[in-house]
Amino acid sequence: SVPLDGSAQPKRVVVPRGEPSDIRFAPDGSRFAFVAGRGDHAFIGVFAGDSLPIRWLAPSTSRDASPRWSPDGTRIAFVRRAGSGGAPDSILVPRHQPWAIMVTDANTGAAREIWRAPRTLRGSPPSTHGGTNLHWAEGRIVFASYQDGWPHLYSIAPEGGSATLLTPGSFMVEHVSLAPDRRSLLFTANAGPDKLDIDRRHVVRVPVDRAAPEVLTPGAGLEWSPLQLGDGSVAMITATAQRPPLVTLLDPGTREPRLLGAERIPADFPAAQLVTPTQVIFRAADGTPVHAQLFVRPEGAARKPAVIFVHGGPPRQMLLGWNYSDYYANSYATKQYLASKGFAVLSVNYRLGIGYGYEFHQPANGGARGAVEYQDVKGAAEWLAAQPGIDAKRIGIYGGSYGGFLTALALARDSRLFAAGVDIHGVHDWTTERARGMLNRDRFEEAPDVQRALNVAWRSSPVSAVATWTSPVLLIHADDDRNVRFSQTVDLARRLEKRGVPFEELIIPDDTHHMMYANWVRVGEAVADFFVRRLKP
Repeated sequence: SVPLDGSAQPKRVVVPRGEPSDIRFAPDGSRFAFVAGRGDHAFIGVFAGDSLPIRWLAPSTSRDASPRWSPDGTRIAFVRRAGSGGAPDSILVPRHQPWAIMVTDANTGAAREIWRAPRTLRGSPPSTHGGTNLHWAEGRIVFASYQDGWPHLYSIAPEGGSATLLTPGSFMVEHVSLAPDRRSLLFTANAGPDKLDIDRRHVVRVPVDRAAPEVLTPGAGLEWSPLQLGDGSVAMITATAQRPPLVTLLDPGTREPRLLGAERIPADFPAAQLVTPTQVIFRAADGTPVHAQLFVRPEGAARKPAVIFVHGGPPRQMLLGWNYSDYYANSYATKQYLASKGFAVLSVNYRLGIGYGYEFHQPANGGARGAVEYQDVKGAAEWLAAQPGIDAKRIGIYGGSYGGFLTALALARDSRLFAAGVDIHGVHDWTTERARGMLNRDRFEEAPDVQRALNVAWRSSPVSAVATWTSPVLLIHADDDRNVRFSQTVDLARRLEKRGVPFEELIIPDDTHHMMYANWVRVGEAVADFFVRRLKP
């Protein structure tokens, strides 16, 4: 802890076992709750001073998380999930992950369950931004659930009872914050009066006790991360297709936005030259509708070379404007840069991504279980090839992380469709990534279908199809990557070398998966240079 005025050096307060996180002060500031992660389980503790022991709240073999104080400081709500262990189930069949909301007495630690998620796949904890998004509001406890097929907000009385759906509709909820009076919530959603809003973000307000959501920022822009201030105004971050993100204040009366820090955008920033991406919806081979954004300038060649962009994550959604993630803000700039070089750029929101409901987000045979999402990527290339303004023989593909995996898979399986690609820190062999990848399960080797799962994972991997890979590729990877092991690219390079596949390398020593900005600039320039050399006559 440290005084707010900086008058003294920080001092160590407490050293609990495990990994402490999610520190939450009581309303009067006299004590705080925190999570102590201990590997296969996690406790919630309350620290009230050096002379008192930590009070552990209903410790069990579960993983407890998200402590939230009641307004009067007497109780704490938290999320309880199962700890690790138990007999392993099938690896290839998705399973429900149980979770519940508990309320404890902050002084005694006595706890009771007030809500339990439905025992369905949709009832598993949401993996969208903020997860369960637990908040203790005025007279209600608010949480997020995917139980109706969309990540929505619900509220329940602290004593339990029926949960009230606060945000009905076909949209997702992100970036949730509680108003100072605890009577309403602000959140970000791909919702609004325009049919294109499913591929945008707007700020929405909803009372904590009834389903009356109101979109505060309709229009063609994008808004996210809202916080209500004491005077009633709302602070948020906003962007457009041409303007990068800026902090913005929304007046509580007029609802007129006031941009803060606009002077930080350089005077020569080429906003007027940036295109407005258009929404594209096509169908994959199995009939699944897939959303994408097309970046193209009207001038230039009558039949343009094209590049497909596939995002990472994969629980991400690319939008009709500047993205709210720093990684994808950089990617958005690169897509605009490629469009300025004369390419048509198609950014694909493939299955496993967010924004289009549970079944799209969690397909049963995605990733290492069958890579069904590749149908969406291949469908994007086939859609482009059928457009009269596109040269079907000059279609490239690029992406990072999971997008690197899909780029490599596209080049390995369908070099006839994809003339060149840039694979940025991608996964290439799921069987060697299983400890941290899609097949991660407790006591993996005891699973009843482990060998079948490994076979499916191998067939879902780019390295399994290297024999049909002929298109040139640029491999980009920073060698201190903590998300995707650098060995994934080393191994792929040796396999391509053996097959005689042309490849280039941009290796960045000592940087990580989330590279420094100067290296992102290098990557963007390298992507554009490679496609200009390989796809433009």
